[in-house]
Amino acid sequence: MGHSIAVVGAAETTDMGRIPHLSQIGLHADAALNALADAGLSASDIDGVATAHESPIALCGYLGITPTWVDGTGVGGCSFLMHVRHAMAAIKVGLCRTVLITHGESGKSGIATTPLPIPVAGSLEGQFEAPFGAVWAPTIFTVPMLRYMQRYGVTEEQLALVPVIQREWAARNPRATAKDPISIGNVLESRMISYPFRLLMCCLVSDGGGAIILTSADRATDFERPVYIAGAGESAETTMISQMADFTTSSAFRVSGRLAFEQAGISHADVDHLMIYDAFAHLPFYGLEDLGFCRPGEAAAFIAERHTAPGGRLPTNTNGGGLSYAHSGMYGMFVLQESIRQMRGVAPAQVEGAKISVAHGVGGWFSASSTIVFTNERSL
Repeated sequence: MGHSIAVVGAAETTDMGRIPHLSQIGLHADAALNALADAGLSASDIDGVATAHESPIALCGYLGITPTWVDGTGVGGCSFLMHVRHAMAAIKVGLCRTVLITHGESGKSGIATTPLPIPVAGSLEGQFEAPFGAVWAPTIFTVPMLRYMQRYGVTEEQLALVPVIQREWAARNPRATAKDPISIGNVLESRMISYPFRLLMCCLVSDGGGAIILTSADRATDFERPVYIAGAGESAETTMISQMADFTTSSAFRVSGRLAFEQAGISHADVDHLMIYDAFAHLPFYGLEDLGFCRPGEAAAFIAERHTAPGGRLPTNTNGGGLSYAHSGMYGMFVLQESIRQMRGVAPAQVEGAKISVAHGVGGWFSASSTIVFTNERSL
């Protein structure tokens, strides 16, 4: 299916950060209407709908869409990347022609939100992890990183460099929530949340959302700025952090990335731009290594050599990431949006001459993963 599907519409919510006047479904609708306007389409042109955290049925009713294909896959923050892959298949076999994928969360204002899932006593997590304090993101994500730091000798200073570089990118983005420069010292002086994560190593809490519209590459020629999907992959490992096969690497990351690269027919040297879901500062380490850009244990040095920073050979998280741009709770849609902007040549921190962008997402705590390869060329 590589290169047979294209993005023909993409937009985020009108506002970003704190949006107290819109409910969760209102954010979905705002993003959807912006994406439709970007594509020059109306709701009546949509016959496929996918979303997560919000009911796709409620969304269809809210927007007045009666689809022939619906996807409500919800596996955490990378759900929207998975929706892209599922929509590719649906369009290819004729289940629908034009798919709308939406995201919206009132993460900061909490207006009419879907409650977050909390492990119940009888669940696996409730029985075997929650009693020991592993209950939510900061106290769960710390577990593998502690092993990673021990095995590879990574320091807190090296971990702190990730948000410092992300902030350099955010400074170039007018829509970024946090744009003021920070130093390694600032990060290490910020409040401890759950060792080794300090406040500035943790994602923002934001309101916002986004939407994209997909159709066949043949039809995409009728649109102004199509971006083609060269490859896609997805995988899952476990909902329990204690049951990861190896704390220093994600099986789901490796499988998802391999599938996307193989379908796209590209090598790592072909990639001009990279987006790695960064709910916490350690995730770029895992993304760089499990996707194959670095060997195990080498991501800290790769970042320290400024390869991911402005002017580096692998510009990464150029919108500022979940650490500085925005993070509503499920960040995957914003990863997609920045890759698409880069391929359209309209990103605030545009990578000159970029032709291939890889967007990589995580769901849960290394539980699931999806990877999308975008290109602005009809074929590679």
